[in-house]
Amino acid sequence: MANIKVNTTELIRLLDIVPAEQNIMLVGKHGIGKSEILTNYYSQKGMPVVALFLGQMSDPGDLIGIPTKNEKTGKTDFMPPYWFPLDGKPIVLFLDELNRARPEILQTIMDLALNRKLAGKRLPDGSRIISAVNSGNQYQLTDLDPALVSRFNIVNFCPTVQEWLLWAQENDLDRRIIDFIQENPIWLDKEPDAKENADTGLDKTPDRRGWKRVSDVIKEVPDIGGVVTKVISSIVGVKAASEFLNNVSSKKIVSGKEVLSALEKIKDKLEEYELHQLSVVNDSIYRYLEVEKVSSKNKETYSKNLEAYFDWLTKNKKEAAAHFATLYVQKTYPNAVCFIARECRVLTMTLILYVKGI
Repeated sequence: MANIKVNTTELIRLLDIVPAEQNIMLVGKHGIGKSEILTNYYSQKGMPVVALFLGQMSDPGDLIGIPTKNEKTGKTDFMPPYWFPLDGKPIVLFLDELNRARPEILQTIMDLALNRKLAGKRLPDGSRIISAVNSGNQYQLTDLDPALVSRFNIVNFCPTVQEWLLWAQENDLDRRIIDFIQENPIWLDKEPDAKENADTGLDKTPDRRGWKRVSDVIKEVPDIGGVVTKVISSIVGVKAASEFLNNVSSKKIVSGKEVLSALEKIKDKLEEYELHQLSVVNDSIYRYLEVEKVSSKNKETYSKNLEAYFDWLTKNKKEAAAHFATLYVQKTYPNAVCFIARECRVLTMTLILYVKGI
């Protein structure tokens, strides 16, 4: 359906650019954070997000309100539905599950999408309409009329694993889940051997929403076992749970915080690591500096260890050093880059020259 793909960073930029009078349709899997991203983005702008789950509506009256007689004109009016803004302030109307809606509901959406009206009542100026649809054979969907589709800018929303990992650390998800997904990103949204768009019925498979629920379960559980393993399986499926538990029980990769705070203590472990493991460490360093506010008493230690770590990489693990330097020039971790530029000036120049020489 969609002919362009955007990640989370690009979606936020897109919301900045697209005028409010243009409608947006987000195409993507369930559980990837569409509604949460929109709510967080617009709450910072002081605009309420009203989410309507169209797949749950059985009658157009759920949208346009209840009919009532106007005593002055003798004609039928419609009482505004609970969500309609009566204060004249703009809202973001989030039409979730658009392609699960009944045909009669979709007919009502036509006028709303084109004229910003419902039963003669116009949305306040500045209001925005954003819809979300699922795509794939595993969903029970309603075909959308081309005339309705033409009223939306269509975007295939594909948030990256790296963006989810950053979100996970910002929201304090369990470290074991963050490490597992970073080392095994294929398990974030599906089973690696699952066929594309396969109808899984009631078989549980992993998704981003599910991993958040797993984190909530194990957050205060240091040793996972017994019935907890069954709870995890009920959330992300048996295969994903098994891979996760095997990962947790195996050797743990050192964290970015450990490199920054105690490099000498964990250097022997780093010596044993291959490129993919050091890449995990590199990302963990940047992600930590991106999310955490470094106290003044730790700045000197962190900057000293960071410079020593990169110097060690350049001498012993050149491919991992190239990966670390590449992360510096990307735009994924702006706060981390600011910290390095401000606190590690020699390292900053080294990184810039290193990238130019790659």
